[in-house]
Amino acid sequence: MSSMDERTPLLENDPGKVDLLYDRFSPAKKRLIVAIVSWGGLVPFFTSGTFIPSIPQIAKELDTTGEAVSWAVSIYILGAALGSLIGSAYATFYGRRSAYLYSLPVMIIGSLGVGWAQNVDQLLIFRFLQAMGASPGTSVGFGVIGDIYRLEERGRAMGSYYGATLVGLALAPMIGGFVAHHFSWRLLHFFLAAFTFTAFLCILFYFPETSHPGSRGVDEFEREGGVHPRWRPVILNPFSQLDMLRSPSILAVSLGSFLTLQCDFVLLVPLAYTIGKRYGITNETIIGACFLPCGIGNAIGAPLSGWISDIVIIRSKGKRGGLWYPEDRLRAALFGVFLPVTVILSAVFTKYISGTMGLVLNLICLFFTGVAVDMVLTPCGAFVVDILHSRSAESAAVINAFRYLALSMLTASILPLVNTVGHLTTNTISAALACLGFLVLWMTILFGDSMRAWVNIGFTT
Repeated sequence: MSSMDERTPLLENDPGKVDLLYDRFSPAKKRLIVAIVSWGGLVPFFTSGTFIPSIPQIAKELDTTGEAVSWAVSIYILGAALGSLIGSAYATFYGRRSAYLYSLPVMIIGSLGVGWAQNVDQLLIFRFLQAMGASPGTSVGFGVIGDIYRLEERGRAMGSYYGATLVGLALAPMIGGFVAHHFSWRLLHFFLAAFTFTAFLCILFYFPETSHPGSRGVDEFEREGGVHPRWRPVILNPFSQLDMLRSPSILAVSLGSFLTLQCDFVLLVPLAYTIGKRYGITNETIIGACFLPCGIGNAIGAPLSGWISDIVIIRSKGKRGGLWYPEDRLRAALFGVFLPVTVILSAVFTKYISGTMGLVLNLICLFFTGVAVDMVLTPCGAFVVDILHSRSAESAAVINAFRYLALSMLTASILPLVNTVGHLTTNTISAALACLGFLVLWMTILFGDSMRAWVNIGFTT
C-alpha cells in the first residue's frame, strides 16, 4: 500500500507548497467556482435529458420512426465521447478556462442546427456537434474540483458538483416534455443555445484559471524552449489519452461504472414505449415527469456517496497510520449494490401491475435506480482524479469516453431489444450486467495495489 500523499510533480518534495496550492482560493471563491462549473456541467445533462421525451414528436414531424430518431441518442453519446477527449486534452495543455471558452460555442452552433433540422440526417449531424461542444463540461469540471480541493475534501466536493448538475438531469425531461408538448421540440433547442450562451458568459467574466501554476502543458512546453503558434492552437492527439486504459485499474473502473450506468439508459430510453404505453401516457410533459424520480435519485446519490467516500478515506488512513490506499474510496460504490433489484422490479411491475399502483411502483424503482447508479459514479470519478491527479481532467475524460462509446452501441439496441425479446428480459439482462459491474469494482478494491503496479501510468501514489 502507498505511504505517499498525493503531490504535484513540480512540488512533490515540499508539502507546505502543496498545501498552498489548495489555499489559493477562499472557501467562498471555491463555492463560486463549483457553482460555475456546475452550470457548465448542466449543459450536457440538459442537452441529453430534454431530448428523449420528445422522440415521438420528432419522429412524427420528420415522418420517420421512433427507432430511427433514437439513433440521435447514440450519435449524441458518440459525439460526447470524442468531445470529452478533445476538451480534456486541451484543458490539460492550455488550462480549464480555455477548454470551456472554446467548446461551448460549438454546443451553441449544434443546438441551433438541431432546431432547424429538416430531416433525420441533419438531426444526427447537429446532435453530434451538440455533444462535441457540451461534453467537455463534465470531464473538465472533475479536473477543476481536483485542482482546488484536497484529497480528504474531494469526494464531498465531487458529489456536490455532480449532484448539482444532476438536478438538471432530473428536471430536463420534464422541461423537455413540457416545451415539446405545448410549443415545439425545436424551440427547446433554441432555449439550449441561449442557456449555453449564459454559461459561456459566466465563465468568460467570473471563472479563474484553476490549473496548478506551472502544471499546464503549455507551461512545460515553454520551459523546454518550445515555440507554439499564436494564431492557431497546438494540434494535440486526443486519442493518446486512451493509453490510460492499459492500466487494469482505470479499465476496471471504466468498465464497472459503465455496467452500472447502463441501467439508467435501459430504463429511460424506451420509457415512452414501455411505461408510457403500459399506462396510457402520451402527453410529453407527463412522460418527462416520469423521468423526474430517477433524476432526483441521481442528485441524491451523488453527494451522498461523495460524503461516504471521504469518510471512508479519512477513517482508513487513520487505521493504517496515515497510509493512503486509493481503492478505499471505491468501497462507497458498493452501497449501491441494490441496483439490479430495482431494474428487474421495474419490468415486473410494468408487466403484472396495472393502473396507478403499477405506475407509482415504477416511479419508486426509477428513484432508487438513480440513487444506486450515482452512488457508483461519484466514487469512481473521484478515484481516478485521486490516482492521476496531475492528469485529472484527462483521466475523467477517459472513463467518460469509455462509458460513452459503450453506451452509444448499447442505446441503439435497447428499443429493438425491447420490441424483440420484451421489457422484462431486457431489464433482466441489464441487471445481470450491473451485477458484473459490482464484481469488477470489488475485485479492484481487493487487488488495487497489484493492478496499479502491473501497468504504472504515472499514478499519484
